[in-house]
Amino acid sequence: MRFLLCFLVAASAALSPASAFAGQAATAPVQLPADAPDQATGTPLALPATVCGLTVPAPADDAGNPVPPPAGTPAVVYALMPCFAAQGGVAVVDPETYTFYMELKNHVSIPGQKKWVPYTDEIEQVLLGDFKRLWATTFLDNLSIEVVDVALGNGAVGKLVVYHMEERQRIKIVDYVGVDNATVDQGKIEEELKKRGINLRIDTFIDPGLIRQVTGIVREVYAEKGYQFADVKPAVKELPGGPKLVHLTFNVNEGPKVKIRDVDFVGNVKLSDGKLEKQMKENKSKSWLSFIKGGGTFKEDKFEDDAELIIGHYRDEGYIAARVGQPQLKILEDENDGKTRWVQLTVPISEGSQYKIGNVTFEGNTVVKPELLAPLFKLKEGETYSDKNVRKGFEKARELYGAGGYYEFTGYPDLKPRDQATTDVNDPAGPPAPAPGPSAAGGPPVVDVTVRLQEGKQYFVNRITFLGNTTTRDNVIRREIRLVESGVFNTEALKYSVRRLNQLGYFKPLEGDAIGVEKTPGADNKVDVKLQFEEQNRNQLTFGAGVSQFEGFFGQLSFQTSNFMGRGETFTISAQQGSRAKNYQIAFSEPFLFDRPQTVGIDLFNREFEYIGLYTQASSGGNIVYGFQVQDFGRMFLNYSLERIHVKDLNPQLVNPAITQGNIFLQESLLLGAGGRRTVSKIAPTYVWNTVDNPMFPMSGKRFTASVDLAGLGGNTKFVNPRFESITYFQHTRRTSFGFRGQVEYIRSYGDTVALPIFEKLFMGGEYSLRGFDLRAVGPRDAASGVVIGGNKSLLFNAEYLINIAGPVRLVLFGDVGQVRDAGENFMWKEPVYQNVFPTPPTVTLTDPFATVGLRREGEEDILPTRMKVGELSAFKSSIGAEVRFFMPVLNVPFRLIFAMNPSRGGVLNNQLQPEAKFRFRFAVGSTF
Repeated sequence: MRFLLCFLVAASAALSPASAFAGQAATAPVQLPADAPDQATGTPLALPATVCGLTVPAPADDAGNPVPPPAGTPAVVYALMPCFAAQGGVAVVDPETYTFYMELKNHVSIPGQKKWVPYTDEIEQVLLGDFKRLWATTFLDNLSIEVVDVALGNGAVGKLVVYHMEERQRIKIVDYVGVDNATVDQGKIEEELKKRGINLRIDTFIDPGLIRQVTGIVREVYAEKGYQFADVKPAVKELPGGPKLVHLTFNVNEGPKVKIRDVDFVGNVKLSDGKLEKQMKENKSKSWLSFIKGGGTFKEDKFEDDAELIIGHYRDEGYIAARVGQPQLKILEDENDGKTRWVQLTVPISEGSQYKIGNVTFEGNTVVKPELLAPLFKLKEGETYSDKNVRKGFEKARELYGAGGYYEFTGYPDLKPRDQATTDVNDPAGPPAPAPGPSAAGGPPVVDVTVRLQEGKQYFVNRITFLGNTTTRDNVIRREIRLVESGVFNTEALKYSVRRLNQLGYFKPLEGDAIGVEKTPGADNKVDVKLQFEEQNRNQLTFGAGVSQFEGFFGQLSFQTSNFMGRGETFTISAQQGSRAKNYQIAFSEPFLFDRPQTVGIDLFNREFEYIGLYTQASSGGNIVYGFQVQDFGRMFLNYSLERIHVKDLNPQLVNPAITQGNIFLQESLLLGAGGRRTVSKIAPTYVWNTVDNPMFPMSGKRFTASVDLAGLGGNTKFVNPRFESITYFQHTRRTSFGFRGQVEYIRSYGDTVALPIFEKLFMGGEYSLRGFDLRAVGPRDAASGVVIGGNKSLLFNAEYLINIAGPVRLVLFGDVGQVRDAGENFMWKEPVYQNVFPTPPTVTLTDPFATVGLRREGEEDILPTRMKVGELSAFKSSIGAEVRFFMPVLNVPFRLIFAMNPSRGGVLNNQLQPEAKFRFRFAVGSTF
């Protein structure tokens, strides 16, 4: 509207010249001979001395001599003048900036050169163009162009063109008053403004329209957080120091947060309220899982997304005409503090009829035959129609075509209810709901499905390039790529390649824009593949001290890398000395020997660990490994190790002659007849199949491990130890995932090894198995001493719910269940609980049920305890809890703060024969699985 009015002003000024500006005092005119009369009034024209405070020069040459136009000269363009009278004659923007946009400056007469430019219709078009250009700068609030007739002498008339301009206000200060960063971060508001192309920074021009737009955006940001009643009032205050400088303030009153107590669906008959609400993502009723799953807070802008999810679920069940109406809010109550408003959300539903499948046809397919496509879609005549089957069918078809290089493949289903118009399944809102079309037999309504395919061209790979791998060498990356330059562009091979690269852990996960596929310029059917990497520190240099349940207090100096010199090799050199442990190690592994997928490695070590309440184990030796690839994600390894082991500092209760005498198996297990020394020489074939997407932050994939340790040749300890482990991750939401591990292990001696040495027996407890128990606190016990001495078979199950909090921080909710049994024992649900009871003299009373003292009278031998069954408990030991994992980039391992609860404390003793604590809080490094 403003542009139209200004245009009319400019036009009227050009056609009906005025003698002076309205409201401006006339100055003493400069009289020239033979002034022409004003055509409207008949009075003589004059040349004013100033206009809009600016001097109007008389036509003269360089020496100052008057130079009027020749007699008979038509009206000429005499001068142009920018005028800022509405703001005190002072411009904020340099006037030369405005002159730049004035094309008229190139059409002004130059008296000194006797150059006179006629004022014609073309000049008026120039003025119109000037108006448009000046207005397009967005610098101005008001703009008009006035043409004033002045006398130039010899009866000639000059056109003095005045540009009346009033600039927009400019921001010097912008504030958001009432914004609580705990509710809505001011940065979030500024980020949203930037997305909309609005930057409220110093010296930004503003107008009422912009202020209204910003006010609306601030309201939207608050509404996204559930503050539907947020009140935003802008205020503009002029500042001293210049014209049009203002302080812009947005006063925000967030009001109550709108929370949904109940969702009521109206009109649904076939599907329950619970099923429908379960489909919604944002506008759910409040629950204790809302902080993970979303919901609880009303978000109006997200309702359309929820409506589509509801409609999608109906279509999955065959209700292709289902619709969702406009939601209604019913205010239930406000909290006393006024910060929360509870509402009931009512959602109208129109279900329509459930459709059966009629004829199914494929159109547009020339590469793949219909009989090969049909099994992918699972659309059988007479069955209930399901959008879910259609989506899965297109996913499988996309994989099939993509593997053949048809990466532009797309398609859509065309649904046609019998005797009705076509309904596009890709438009959930769709056209008006069709009336049910009866089948030929008069049964339920039937829909004919036409699967329309657009195959596109077959593409080939032109070039594969890598960017950002500043440390890792190209050949280390290229050997994981399953695409070949000049070969077919197999999209499935690209997916496999990306997964393999992510499994390395050398880079931040490849996803999104980091995987680029662009058509090759000048080539009709070729693409270039670009992978953008961001290296993450794979070199772990540690120097310092720490404490853990396993090592106790320790000092450590080590260097470890899984990408040595960018070659993909692993190298470790470590020295650790502590109160419970010492460990010296040097290891090297090459995963691609001679650029082939063959692994070789060597590991030399010298270790000593104290297992509190059991024994101290000192060992030295080494192992070598050879491995090769089996299919894309499988590897076979053959490991040989030789280790000399010394067991010392045994728990005195274990070596009590009264306990060990006559127990040959316990003596052998404790190495009492071998001076505590054994040599273990073993080979261990191992198969690993791994599709886990990332070693540090897994979200999806599986890892299966099967191995057998066979000890004997070259050593004096013989045993066989098969082990199976299965790990599965699957993504739940964008930032959460489930993880599960199942492990079964068995070990038995053979040959002349009568009993397994204690260091080879199986135990549980600690941060890598049952987190609610002490290290090696779970397992079969010696009947006489009550000390845990381990078993020969075990079952372990771990479950985790992983939540990405922010950056490298994860919250993990976990549950652990495990059981260890000894030779001759079976896994069981319940196990007996025993207690050692001593014969007690009448004058002595034992109040501690866990006491292990011996009693005797003068001149008598020690009175040995009697083992009595006092009850039953679950044979499966379990723990639940939560842990926080901090990934430390320098160390490349997660630090863990573990809070665990052992719900089955009763009957469980640690190695000091004390009841296990019900709650555990400990620090740890690494991960359970």
